[in-house]
Amino acid sequence: MSLKARLAQQALTIGSWITLGHPSIAEIMAKAGFDWLVLDTEHSVLELNEVQALIQVLDGQQCPAIVRLTANDSEQIKRVMDAGATGIMVPMIKTAEDAHAAVAAVYYPPEGTRGVGLARAQGYGASFQEYRQWLRDNAVVIAMIEHIQAIENIDAILATPGIDAYIIGPYDLSGSMDRPGELDHPDVQTAIQQVLQAGIRHHKAGGIHVVEPDAIALQQRIKQGFSFLGYSLDIRMLDSLCRTHLNQIRTSL
Repeated sequence: MSLKARLAQQALTIGSWITLGHPSIAEIMAKAGFDWLVLDTEHSVLELNEVQALIQVLDGQQCPAIVRLTANDSEQIKRVMDAGATGIMVPMIKTAEDAHAAVAAVYYPPEGTRGVGLARAQGYGASFQEYRQWLRDNAVVIAMIEHIQAIENIDAILATPGIDAYIIGPYDLSGSMDRPGELDHPDVQTAIQQVLQAGIRHHKAGGIHVVEPDAIALQQRIKQGFSFLGYSLDIRMLDSLCRTHLNQIRTSL
């Protein structure tokens, strides 16, 4: 079943973030069994040629590749989709107009406004019509809800046709509320609940990023009702594992 279909059913999926450009990182994480992986261009130094190479690795492992953009930019969306991305994760969606613009940039006319070109996604020109059908059936658009203005407009955002799921960016959300990093603050938690309830009303797969590699925290989010879970990221898992093991070794000496 495609990721798009699983999101439509609000089935549980667990993914993670890639910020390091080495193909082995992508291959290891895909082989570990994540349901999807985000290639993060917003908070990393990944360049477009690296993104395409990582997409090729993930395609080889049949793991959907979602590109987290630096902005809601139609030109950037066109290029990562032409590179073969399964979908996009769009930061700072604050209004329904923002959501509509992101969706339109993914799809060709008449459904959208994306420019037509021939690149990797279209089989380098050999399978354009097949890609058109694939796009309709499989492309995913994830709205990042990470600003208090988005909370105020959450019903209109999630009602936008073509938005397949949302994911809450807890750090940016807390920052927009003048409480950066205070993820447990009651106001921040209330905002998260508002988004979760709106997702239930609109039958949208609800996501949140559990940044630290904490399986218990992930399970708690699942119990809250989230189904599109981002579990940590490559650098945090590497750092955490190294520190934990070294601490255990040193305390046992």
